[in-house]
Amino acid sequence: MPHGQAAARDTQEPRVPLPAAPTDPNTPRVPLPTTPTIADVARLAKVSRTTASDALRGHGRVSEATREAVTAAARELGYAPNRNARSLRTSVTETIGLHIPEFLTSAEYYMSFVFGVIEEATRASLNVTLMSAGHLGDGPGAPQVDGLVLCDPMAGDPVVDQLMSCGLPVVTAERYAGDKESTGVVLSDHHTHLEQLLDHLGERGARQVAFLASDTTAEWATTLCATYSEWCARRGAPDLTHRAPFGSTPEALQAEVRRMLVRAPGIDAIVCAADGAAAAILPELRAAGRTVGEDLLLASCVDSSSMRLADPPITSIELHPRAVGAECARLLCEILARQTPQGTIRSVPIELNIRNSSRPTPTR
Repeated sequence: MPHGQAAARDTQEPRVPLPAAPTDPNTPRVPLPTTPTIADVARLAKVSRTTASDALRGHGRVSEATREAVTAAARELGYAPNRNARSLRTSVTETIGLHIPEFLTSAEYYMSFVFGVIEEATRASLNVTLMSAGHLGDGPGAPQVDGLVLCDPMAGDPVVDQLMSCGLPVVTAERYAGDKESTGVVLSDHHTHLEQLLDHLGERGARQVAFLASDTTAEWATTLCATYSEWCARRGAPDLTHRAPFGSTPEALQAEVRRMLVRAPGIDAIVCAADGAAAAILPELRAAGRTVGEDLLLASCVDSSSMRLADPPITSIELHPRAVGAECARLLCEILARQTPQGTIRSVPIELNIRNSSRPTPTR
């Protein structure tokens, strides 16, 4: 996981030492050893993944010949079932469902989250199915998975509301604001870190800090809006909240910033809530004659490669989405295995990265 991403509890298997790379370019490369999975066992035994799993766990209708073939393949590969997968007594499908906001599947935060879920599920020998409206149909029945991971669940989203009510164990990244309780929650302290960011801008001399919020009911978004308003009230500063629809295009974000600067030309700092929004508005700020990092400070509540590579690099809060995704999958596996009680809440640390968009450029 990049940038030293931390999880609340690490249950990863020990790493296998890698062979040294050959110094002679003509020397054949030695394949890097990997931990064998149930899919490798199934491939060698020439059976399906489900049949291989049933054979090793003593479940299902598996002939003795098939069981022996699978056992021999597992022995040859050195396969050892993950302890979470071995104890999934409630497992039926060996698959977990994953839901993220459907119109934001290309956003860097959500893609990193997805990879975190998949990596941790793979360690537990579980498949991952991306859940959408097409998986649910018109009835109230549960999808054909053992449990669910929901990222930024928004109350009022019909897919989210149906998944939360389907009767399966559900682990959410941030709390769900609807009328159902999550089986487990993984969250981060957005309140404290936005306060730190706003204090930093205040220390840099900002007196009119505008907030470009996301128009969504997800907990992180409502927490950010409340934190900003409380900070302005304590400082006696104007509340310059502007809302943009969740998943807005760069053009829509730029148009909102244009209106923002017309209504309050004294704005000397802007904080953007959404992933990528701060980088997207840079052209509009330049067109308005503003110099980011000097007469206007800029920051983002979500760090990403676009923040790090922007000119100037943009101060941001690193949310470690890959670690959050992995922790959600890990918690769901432990709940399914009855190793962790329902209602468990875990936290993934985040941190503020200060960059040149909110501090003076060093003089040479």
